[in-house]
Amino acid sequence: MPVTERPVSFTETETRSDEMNSVIEIWVDDLVDLVDEAAASEEFKAWLKVQSHFHDYSYRNTLLIKSQCPHATHVAGYNTWRTEFDRHVQEGESAIWIWAPIITTQCPGCGNSQSYHENSDCEYDETPPEEWSKGLVGFKPTAVFDISQTEGEALPELEREATGEAGDLVPALLKSAERLDVDAQIVSSGEWDYGEAKGVCKQRCPMTMRPRVEVKDRDNQADLAGTLIHEYAHALLHFDVDDETERSKREVEAEAVAYVVGRYCGLDTSGSAFYLAAWESDDPEVVCKRLDRISRTAEEIIDVLEN
Repeated sequence: MPVTERPVSFTETETRSDEMNSVIEIWVDDLVDLVDEAAASEEFKAWLKVQSHFHDYSYRNTLLIKSQCPHATHVAGYNTWRTEFDRHVQEGESAIWIWAPIITTQCPGCGNSQSYHENSDCEYDETPPEEWSKGLVGFKPTAVFDISQTEGEALPELEREATGEAGDLVPALLKSAERLDVDAQIVSSGEWDYGEAKGVCKQRCPMTMRPRVEVKDRDNQADLAGTLIHEYAHALLHFDVDDETERSKREVEAEAVAYVVGRYCGLDTSGSAFYLAAWESDDPEVVCKRLDRISRTAEEIIDVLEN
């Protein structure tokens, strides 16, 4: 896929916004064109690795980070590194450009900032601009730098290496079920009724009417945690989707969410494989919606685990 042959950079101010949008569009178009080839699966996994480091970023921003600095693990602005982390961007480092929200007062009628409102056809005049509330009016390119581009005080909590051990992850996942609006249960192997399956999400609990997740108990707690994450993703992504074709397509989304959350939690996900041929009939707009759903669902599970 062309955009991954070498890292890109957005050095020209006048064309930066267009180039940033273009890189995202090209990546999605290439994924659609090569969806049934192994290269697409590996490229998809490469994006998911970046998403696991930046779970609260949109898929658009993680694609931009991936295209400019594929090994990035933690980014921040120039001044943020200096004032909050006592680290300094090394001389000669190139910025990583991402989209940052523009928050300002906006017209209740057209939703634009005051300057855009004044140059538009909007005739709203019920509330004076000084009384408008603030909101999101757009996005602008913003420069950030990866920790590898900086030097200074160590950040032990960010430099810790994943061990692949589950630790307390299984109890934490079970405690998180209610906040995810899911009922979860670990079933002993002697009482397991679902054959070779490791986990299922097939019915609503009659008491709570929530999706019901059941996983088969096993000694390997890391594998058990991975199955719980995967079934939670099923419950959040497509429990109420009746169309079988769409359900099979969202199976890939569930696998992707489990990969992102698993990597974030330190599980060994090296054996994961993604069969994107299920998306063969999807156009770029639909694929973008899938990428967005993956990033948002992974963020939801991670945020619940963290809190």
